[in-house]
Amino acid sequence: MQVVHALEALPDAVTKSIFLAGPTPRSVEVASWRPAALALLAARGYDGVVFVPEPRYQRWSRSYVDQVDWELDALASADCVVFWIPRDLDELPGFTTNVEFGYWARSGKCILGAPPDAPKLRYLDALATRLGIPRVHTLEAAVNRAIATLGDGAPRQGGECQVPLEIFTSRPFQRWYGAQRGAGNVLEGARVEWVLRVVERRFLLYWALHVQVRVAAEDRVKRNEVVLARPDTSQVVLYHRDPADPARTTLALIREFRSAAATRDGFVHEHAGGSSFEADDDDPRALAVAEVAEEVGLRLDAARLRPLGVRQLAPTMSAHRAHAFAVELDAAELAALRADAGTVHGADGGERTTVELWTLAELYADDRVDWSTLGMALAALR
Repeated sequence: MQVVHALEALPDAVTKSIFLAGPTPRSVEVASWRPAALALLAARGYDGVVFVPEPRYQRWSRSYVDQVDWELDALASADCVVFWIPRDLDELPGFTTNVEFGYWARSGKCILGAPPDAPKLRYLDALATRLGIPRVHTLEAAVNRAIATLGDGAPRQGGECQVPLEIFTSRPFQRWYGAQRGAGNVLEGARVEWVLRVVERRFLLYWALHVQVRVAAEDRVKRNEVVLARPDTSQVVLYHRDPADPARTTLALIREFRSAAATRDGFVHEHAGGSSFEADDDDPRALAVAEVAEEVGLRLDAARLRPLGVRQLAPTMSAHRAHAFAVELDAAELAALRADAGTVHGADGGERTTVELWTLAELYADDRVDWSTLGMALAALR
């Protein structure tokens, strides 16, 4: 176990890390709870890094700003933040801890622990409940939960140490980072700017990293870059070809409200597709079949899907990719979709899609259709 105390250099290599957050004594007469936490971690055989926001020899820095900067950097790098709050309003009030907990509550890496009789925790309890943060009532339970959460961890070096374990081990990160390393580039620094998870599933849906990357081909460090990522999608181009006039080829798109749409009607008009909370594109073909069934109401045999390839959709904005497929519809299927126009489809109450039939010429002419949708259509019809 490697213990890193306040103002000591953060490690250049980690496999897993824990930050011990909570009230800190400011008087030698008041005992700290952190030695007991370290003893519990050692007894459990924990072999990762532990960040302790107290000086190793009780020699506090004269610079409060330096202390705050160290804590913020260590908290950002930590894979798990254990908040243990043995609050005593006279000796360990822990008011700064309230601020820290609120700041990191949405990070997905917090554990909230406090004795059952600790006062002034109702708001923190409510926030933990809303965000699905584990809640425990003994220091031992908090330590055990942290160890179980981290598991075997993942080896990281250099700038990788600044990417928390949950993001580092996710498929979207590993795909993006694998591509960067394959190009010879080096991650020199990273900071998590934002995460969005499906709380009830504890599923990490989106994340954004502010990164510094050494670009091998240009021999320079590119700073102030943001990498936004989410699980890959599967998209299906459904079309019925007009042999006499390619421009009159019919394509089945879905119309769905998306808040980010900047179209004049406020809807997106795109090929059926999406991602999955469960599969995370383990099987893009199966996901494509499922999405067409949900959004279009059409049951397809997976063997009919013709792969078009895997490409990014908006590489200056997001690292995620689309697995594109094409399916040529027969006349009966086209007639069924035409008759189904206006029917609302969707997997749950949050998703509402309706099928629209467009000709290729209409896709060219209508600016409600985005470039990615048009590009996939042209790839399918080439």
